[in-house]
Amino acid sequence: MSNLADQLEQGCETVTGCAAVELILTPRVTDLGGFSVRRLLPAIGKKLIGPWVFFDHMGPADFTAGSGINVAPHPHIGIATVTYLFEGEILHRDSLGSLQPIRPGDINLMVAGSGIVHSERERPEISAEDHRLHGLQLWLALPADQEETPPAFHHYPGAEIPTADIDGVPVRVMMGQAYGVTSPVHTFSETLYFEAHLRAGQSLTLPNTDELGLYVAAGAVSLGDTELAQYSMAVLQSPRSVVVTAQQETRLAGIGGAPLGKRFMEWNFVSSRKERIAQAKDDWMAGRFTKVVGDEEEWIPLPGR
Repeated sequence: MSNLADQLEQGCETVTGCAAVELILTPRVTDLGGFSVRRLLPAIGKKLIGPWVFFDHMGPADFTAGSGINVAPHPHIGIATVTYLFEGEILHRDSLGSLQPIRPGDINLMVAGSGIVHSERERPEISAEDHRLHGLQLWLALPADQEETPPAFHHYPGAEIPTADIDGVPVRVMMGQAYGVTSPVHTFSETLYFEAHLRAGQSLTLPNTDELGLYVAAGAVSLGDTELAQYSMAVLQSPRSVVVTAQQETRLAGIGGAPLGKRFMEWNFVSSRKERIAQAKDDWMAGRFTKVVGDEEEWIPLPGR
């Protein structure tokens, strides 16, 4: 999704408690006209968690018939976008000619690389009735030597995403390796993305990785004597054998992996080089990006222009 919020970076706070917890991130909530988005990354003092540079929680949003998600074509460079829905459906189109409905449990991986344009709308059958949308949008930075890789699109139906039962806690590993299973979703560096559902009182040992962001999409948990409320994210360094315990029924999302180094971000552009972002801005204003196949008439202007 396009970065529609007027402020890119969010606040954060340091905490005491579990020794592995470095920060707790709280979201900036933005109303985008009919639905809200909670942004956790990037944050002041924490631009990346592993290779992840962007984390938005959208909804849940209830739309009446005739309304819904309608994001016009917009560009990206230097990243791969990941869309994961809890409820609802989004219709993805891009400049490669991809046309794909995204449904709950699917992983939609769009590799921007040297440059891609996409739109996010809804099928007429969806928008014609009252409906709900709820999910996560994440951006994954590409390693510096792969930032200019040719753009690509990959869609993984929910049935292809591996699951594990860890002492009664169901876990899905969307990207990377954890809990004895490996996701088929393509990665570019050491990357982890998983979710877990815990009943009140259940505990889960977090997977080992260099950096980990643990987000409470619903519910509340504790890590030792550190409390983590709904819609907040704990940033952990080397979480070896850290145990999280649910205070109530809880849905967790975990992102992490090995850090990639500094990235510059402006609007929908991410790069290890400032001059590459300047070039992307010029290319978008000059109309040099390839248009979205089947969605050629509209586009989102560069902010401030």
